[in-house]
Amino acid sequence: MPELTWQKSSYSAEAANCLFLAAAPTGTVHLRESDDPGTALTTTRPCLHDLIRSLKNS
Repeated sequence: MPELTWQKSSYSAEAANCLFLAAAPTGTVHLRESDDPGTALTTTRPCLHDLIRSLKNS
């Protein structure tokens, strides 16, 4: 797998605990927290979209 380019979420601002995202060439999206960068969740764009929409509506 090629090296991922991680980007800090704009919602994290200057907070100590930040969320980072990376898009892989395969189309998957990877998420990790700054306090545990060795652990990442992998999902698809549609699933991430559904999760964010669900969280905004709750």
